[in-house]
Amino acid sequence: MKQKFNVTGMTCSACSAHVDKAVRKVPGVSAVNVNLLTNSMTVEYDPGQVTPQAIEEAVAAAGYGASCPLEGQREKRSAAPAADPMAAELRDMKRRLIVSFVFLIPLFYISMGHMMGWPLPAFFHDMRANGMSVALIQFLLLLPIMYVNRKYYLVGFKTLFKGAPNMDSLIAVGSAAAVVYGGAALFQISYGLGHG
Repeated sequence: MKQKFNVTGMTCSACSAHVDKAVRKVPGVSAVNVNLLTNSMTVEYDPGQVTPQAIEEAVAAAGYGASCPLEGQREKRSAAPAADPMAAELRDMKRRLIVSFVFLIPLFYISMGHMMGWPLPAFFHDMRANGMSVALIQFLLLLPIMYVNRKYYLVGFKTLFKGAPNMDSLIAVGSAAAVVYGGAALFQISYGLGHG
């Protein structure tokens, strides 16, 4: 039997390869074709050995989502088109990008403005008196950016711990390492200011 599934959570070719590998391991599956661009997967399987639910569970265990379109949904689609998951994902990405820029622009201005020769209030120039305050302002501007883009951390670390890292894992590890290093720098700044 040949069945099409909708797959969610894939962001790169490593994701689609991992989904393919996970489904191929299911007993009774003879062929798998994962399409990253359409977020879909076509599976040929023996209905006597495996059910669509078992295939969906294999995809979920790999760290992604899968759903099998039902016959009733197909009839509804002909009457009224369903919401496009790719369009919803693009809207979400646009929202995250806008929110990220709202906090990133002042963060960049405060942290790099003095190197560019841009005018900054005197508060940001006196690092002996205001160093900790400036560092905390920068850290607080960073937190909303990390929060709205938490998907990278959730997916990235999940796939990393499952032994199938993808581009989200690279982003999550790199940015988390920078934040941990920045947190350590905050403690060093406070210790240095407290001890002269």
